[in-house]
Amino acid sequence: MSLVAPTGDLHLKSVLIATDFSDASDKAMRHGLAIARHYGARLYLVHVVSSLGFTLAGPGAINEAAEVVRRDARQLQDRLTQSGALAGVRHEAIVLQGDVCETLERVIRQENVELVVIGTHARRGLGKLLLGSVAEQIFLRTECLVLTVGPGSLRDSPVGSKRPIRPFVFATSFSEASLHALPYAISAANHFGTRLVLLHVAPAITMPEGVGRPTADDVVQAREKSHAACIRQLTELTLHAPKLAIEPEFLVEFGSPSEKILQAANDLKADAMILGLHRSTHISTAAHMPWATAYEVVCGACCSVLTVRN
Repeated sequence: MSLVAPTGDLHLKSVLIATDFSDASDKAMRHGLAIARHYGARLYLVHVVSSLGFTLAGPGAINEAAEVVRRDARQLQDRLTQSGALAGVRHEAIVLQGDVCETLERVIRQENVELVVIGTHARRGLGKLLLGSVAEQIFLRTECLVLTVGPGSLRDSPVGSKRPIRPFVFATSFSEASLHALPYAISAANHFGTRLVLLHVAPAITMPEGVGRPTADDVVQAREKSHAACIRQLTELTLHAPKLAIEPEFLVEFGSPSEKILQAANDLKADAMILGLHRSTHISTAAHMPWATAYEVVCGACCSVLTVRN
């Protein structure tokens, strides 16, 4: 892989967009195209015809479905070419058959893909937001960089737009995965000339038992002490990382991590968020940001979210 990360600038040479020709995929495609053009990366537009659902109908049905998809892929490529969206972008449209996630992972390995861009519907089901089966599996399993473009993201990527790029938010809980992801966040902020906001969400302040009935002043003082300690930790992170071209901002919130991260990104009108995660297929595994929190952030984000595995 040619990706340069923790010690220097981020150089993307290959971007894959997983498409199913839906509106969500269209938004992801716009973001992926802009990023590929900006970095001069090779672009792969990939659709996998799932054999699930066609098995009982036989191989003829699968082949027929694949041919329909190939036709749709050619039409999409023609539209993009005619509109000029692919101008100057080295690209390849790929239609394959099989298990969607396994097939995508094979393409990622074979083509040394460095960034996967996926669109999500983030629909609500059983009382929670869901990414959708394919997007969720890619989010959980893919080890390269993943950019998730959800319904709250802008239709068009801020990359390549005429307006200045708005702040990027790097959310951290000071773990090993966070240390690995921070240089990517710094590189992205420097590359696009924007401010990086380092955010930590601390637990809500409660006074320990056995110290007497806490007063309002006790809670305020404990909160201020915790806030100051977190700010110091955030500052120290930048002292041992690549230098930021623009002075960073340090932000500490108290409460539910996913809620506060989403709120901060919304208040800042952020153009991107960066999260660090351990390589794991188990959503409950502890990470710099637990999977459940990261999942909620990706589902509800007002901007695209870049996840980095360590």
